[in-house]
Amino acid sequence: MPDALKKLVLIDGNSLLYRGFFAMRALTTSAGQHTNAIYSFTMMLLTLLQDQKPDVIICAWDTGKTFRHDEYAEYKGTRKTTPPELTEQAPLARELVQAFRIPTVTAPGFEADDIIGTLAKQGEETGYEVVIVSGDLDALQLVTPHVRVMTTVKGVT
Repeated sequence: MPDALKKLVLIDGNSLLYRGFFAMRALTTSAGQHTNAIYSFTMMLLTLLQDQKPDVIICAWDTGKTFRHDEYAEYKGTRKTTPPELTEQAPLARELVQAFRIPTVTAPGFEADDIIGTLAKQGEETGYEVVIVSGDLDALQLVTPHVRVMTTVKGVT
């Protein structure tokens, strides 16, 4: 039997945080800090680490407007504004990922899924089994015999 491939897990941080926010009812601390997104994100991250046992794990984050916004002014123009209760939890999610010593990757002008697509290809080419974790179904176009996608579903999974 051939040796098992090492496992590379790629997380779309923004996507998981967004899904976590809408998966749970509003939670706040006694000081009024919203915590539902970070709580859900934490639970998904812990489950992922326990179930997947990755050799390498990387979290990619969006950085804002991308080259697509420059080329097409209406790119994502129909999207609703991100609720401030979610926006205020994003720095906490990034701190959490750092506390877990998970490397993070950002690239100005690119979305997390662009980064993940590049890393998935590089991982596969260097002999990894790649697992992409995202709520964005566009990631399914990256599936190959050695790249699979885990998507979030309704609720916290």
